[in-house]
Amino acid sequence: MTTTMTLAKAITTGLDKILESDDKALLMGEDIGRLGGVYRITDGLIDKYGTHRVIDSPLGEAGIVGTAVGMALRGFNPLVEIQFDGFVFPAFSQITTQLAKMHARSEGRLTAPVVIRIPYGGGIGSIEHHSESPEALFAHTAGLRIITPSNAHDAYWMIQQAAACQDPVIFFEPKRRYWLKGEVDTETPALDAFKAQVVRPGTDATIVAYGPLVPIALATADAALEDGRSIEVIDLRSISPIDFDTITESVQKTGRLIVTHEAPTFGGIGGEIAARITERAFLSLEAPVLRVGGFHMPYPVSKVESQYLPDIDKLLEALDRSFAY
Repeated sequence: MTTTMTLAKAITTGLDKILESDDKALLMGEDIGRLGGVYRITDGLIDKYGTHRVIDSPLGEAGIVGTAVGMALRGFNPLVEIQFDGFVFPAFSQITTQLAKMHARSEGRLTAPVVIRIPYGGGIGSIEHHSESPEALFAHTAGLRIITPSNAHDAYWMIQQAAACQDPVIFFEPKRRYWLKGEVDTETPALDAFKAQVVRPGTDATIVAYGPLVPIALATADAALEDGRSIEVIDLRSISPIDFDTITESVQKTGRLIVTHEAPTFGGIGGEIAARITERAFLSLEAPVLRVGGFHMPYPVSKVESQYLPDIDKLLEALDRSFAY
């Protein structure tokens, strides 16, 4: 069955399905119970499943994740919510030194199937610690899977695929796209959550984006068509692992690659993609791989965030530079 819903509602519906089908699954987070979360993602679930499965946690991210690790080791499947992207850092040690290492530390005897939901990114007129994109900090840590949907259909299925994974998964939710509506086929699963997807075919250049910037990349491809340029757009979907095969195949066809993300360009995911594709498809490249991201600075005040975030103009400028080689 296909229905239209927002990306936020798709996540809510996906969480409902998880709780319904798995009695070991539970939700934890600040204000996720009666309030339904800051963005109302868990709205109504406490009434359906009770306070023992939709748990309002104390204000303490390290405690939330640490408790989830212990519960996972005891056979539960916890899905925890971090209220805002910048609030995850008190739990950074628990995630990177405990959760990510548990499987390897036990030589495969233990698994920690914890899903950590994190609303991330800017574009909502908010402030520092409410608009950040910390995905690269976690991608550097082996043992974590990191995924992010860009549309409602993927959001519905990818949260369920994350819950079914025996590895810990960080599920980054593009908060400025929460109210983006789309068609959700609740019977036909999305692509494997850890694979990239070509969302628009093209022949002249490739743009790789993920999460909140996929709609921007698609709009850029529309604008470039007016100049006679056919742009292929890839939704990365999985930040760790990265599906380099899909990107390589595209670049071997188009000869040019632009990678964009909201996070700072310096030390970002785009740099890893640029290096790998240069290794794998050097002879196919007609120009250097270019990156379009945020500046290497703390997230700015909301009045100037539009100058910080990648947009259509910045991507078109990057395409012009690429074609100038």
